[in-house]
Parts: sequence; structure tokens; C-alpha cells
Amino acid sequence: MIKFGGIKRTTVYLTLLTVVMFGFGYALVPLYDVFCEVTGLNGKTGRIYNVEASKLVVDTQRFVTIHFDSNINGNLAWKLKADQKFLKVNPGKFYVVTYTVENMISEEIVGQAIPSVTPQIASLYLKKSECFCFRNQVLKPGESKKLTVRFEVDKDIPKNVESLTLSYTFFRALKDDKKAS
Repeated sequence: MIKFGGIKRTTVYLTLLTVVMFGFGYALVPLYDVFCEVTGLNGKTGRIYNVEASKLVVDTQRFVTIHFDSNINGNLAWKLKADQKFLKVNPGKFYVVTYTVENMISEEIVGQAIPSVTPQIASLYLKKSECFCFRNQVLKPGESKKLTVRFEVDKDIPKNVESLTLSYTFFRALKDDKKAS
């Protein structure tokens, strides 16, 4: 014999569990971004703002070499190239580098750049105040753009890190007019 009170309770529990699971899944992306920002996992770098930038102290006695790398995911018909292959920087000083991107086909495409830093520990000390990776990029058919990254390497970067690689990989993104630039 089936008791309807048990079925009702089970239905309520399963519905509640479904809502909790949906909420957890929805919260995973921002939680993962915070986790990566704090730990430096996945090559995510810190973001620095103008107020913080004005307090920087430059280490003029030390240089760190930054190599610039660029990649395109296989399903995106773009070319991406760093305008310089490497740069020697003083920790604590801001630098600006550019990348050139070009849409190779006859349709408008929206792309999203994902940064990566190696060695992984260096991602904790590379801080960007401006980066094309902060927003989706829209390219019209055949269009070419210069994309800017403004960054500094924190003066507290470990002494054994003498060079690092800043790499960007562009992926095709869904068009979002509010976030595209």
C-alpha cells in the first residue's frame, strides 16, 4: 500500500534538491573566477586600478623578461599576433603592449580572449589595468584591430622568476552587445 504523505515529502525534497543544484551550478562560474584570482590557477592574473597604480614602487635594479604568445582556437577564423615577441620590464612599472587581430572571413565574429601565464606562480604578480581580454571583441568581415594590454609585474615577484610568458587564446563567443567593444 502506498502512502501519499511519503510521496508528497519525497516530491518536495527532490524539488528542493533540484533548485539547490541549479543555484549551485549558476554560482560555479563566479566562484571559479574568484578561486582562480586568489590562487593564480588557470593563469588568471590580477587586475589593478588607477588608485593602486599610483602607489607602485619601481624596482630599477631588476628586470623580468616577458614573452608574448598568441593562439586562436580552431573554430575561429582570425589571425592574432603580438606586435613584439618579448619585453624586459622593471617590476613595479607599467608597460603597454599591443596585439594585432584580423578577421579572415566575410562575416562579423565575436571573440573572447582567455589569458594564461607561465610559470603559474608569476600569474599572482602580473597585474593588468587594461586588457582586451576584459571584454568580448567584435570584428567585422576582413577587419583588423590593434588590441592593448597595460600591465605591471609586482615588485614582490619571487627573485627566481626571471622570465614569464603571457599568452592569449581567442575563442569564438556569443554576441553580447553590452559587453562587446
